[in-house]
Amino acid sequence: MSKAPRPSTSSGQATTFEAVVDDLSHDGRGVAHVEGKTVFVADALPGEQVSAKLVRRHRHFDEARVEQMLQASPDRVAPRCRHFGVCGGCVLQHLAPAAQIAAKQNVLAQNFARIGHVTPERWLPPLTSDVWGYRRRARLSVKYVAKKGRTLVGFRERDPRFVADLVHCDVLDPALGEHLDALGALLNALDGAASIPQIEYSAGDSTRVLVFRHLQPLSERDREKLVEFGRGRGFAILLQPGGTESVHALEPGDSDLHYTLPAFDLKLAFAPLDFVQVNARINEKMIAHALELLRPGADDRVLDLFSGLGNFSLPIARLAARVCGVEGDAGLVERARANATANGIDNAEFHVGDLAGEVRGSAWASADWDLMLLDPPRSGAEELLKQLPGKSVQRVVYVSCHPASLARDAGTLVRVHGFALRAAGVMDMFPHTAHVESIALFER
Repeated sequence: MSKAPRPSTSSGQATTFEAVVDDLSHDGRGVAHVEGKTVFVADALPGEQVSAKLVRRHRHFDEARVEQMLQASPDRVAPRCRHFGVCGGCVLQHLAPAAQIAAKQNVLAQNFARIGHVTPERWLPPLTSDVWGYRRRARLSVKYVAKKGRTLVGFRERDPRFVADLVHCDVLDPALGEHLDALGALLNALDGAASIPQIEYSAGDSTRVLVFRHLQPLSERDREKLVEFGRGRGFAILLQPGGTESVHALEPGDSDLHYTLPAFDLKLAFAPLDFVQVNARINEKMIAHALELLRPGADDRVLDLFSGLGNFSLPIARLAARVCGVEGDAGLVERARANATANGIDNAEFHVGDLAGEVRGSAWASADWDLMLLDPPRSGAEELLKQLPGKSVQRVVYVSCHPASLARDAGTLVRVHGFALRAAGVMDMFPHTAHVESIALFER
């Protein structure tokens, strides 16, 4: 606990103060306490002593930034990216990768204790892989800035009102991350750049796609420049003049977006705006890990909820008697069915279902299942767990992208449904960010 006096302001001027950083917040900022009040200090790490400048006051906490490092953490490293500190895409490049993992596991443990009031019987080893060039999906913001006389392209800055002016990104697939300057130059050459608010990037195993959202029709000259850029850089160029259903290729041709899962002899096709796991390397490890925990046998019936395009369902189908995937997005369900057919799988079925609503009237919900896999969005599975799982389910594997919702749902599975939290661990799906991906095993 810092003994420094409370920061104060004089004539509206923010003061500097000294503090010792105690912890790391859920969004990657250092946490200090000054005379009993919590202060979030950007770019500070646990164990560091800093001189910080107050930048914003709130009733229950304050926000500050480091002005001078008085004692650095041994886990502090030099950020690799020249844009670190401005771009909001990464907030932990100054923390060694192993320490990032430890911090994320600590966040998960704190959430289990504080929100779920549960503790895993054992901690699983973290899933890790390469920490650079891992993003195969990204949404880049685009903004014409009159004062700069050019168009910026990149992630949002830490202040989300602004677009970071990126020329390079070390966490993006290098096919794009090493050529953001060329993408920026393209936008600056377009007549209609001001009508393009975002670009979505998707990389499959053999095809890379850029989807240009545009609010006004593009000129023939602009279309030609996009075609030329795509051919020269190896991107399939798609346009999105309206909703997601309006996406179409600028040039005729099959973009063939897909990824393979060699361990299960699977090829999964997906559409340019579909949800797929951002980190392909961790995704493969995660699927293998989930199936090791779930342990589907030749006689098992498995229910896969929030099943997407079959990322878990189809590998499970290689091992189990029957798999039922349920997903709220009709397009993903269509892709999952097509993927099952294309891979010769006939023991998997897929249904569209509102998993945040009433499900008890659905045939799949009233059937008996031996095992269940959950992979919900950030909001978790709160409503679903008021209705499921049935008594026949003996084992649940929960894949989570938000530790607070996992912790809440873990409490429900343990205290309401009679499961034990056997194991849990983190997965480094988003290195250098504060996102905590995790997996947990529950058994009757």
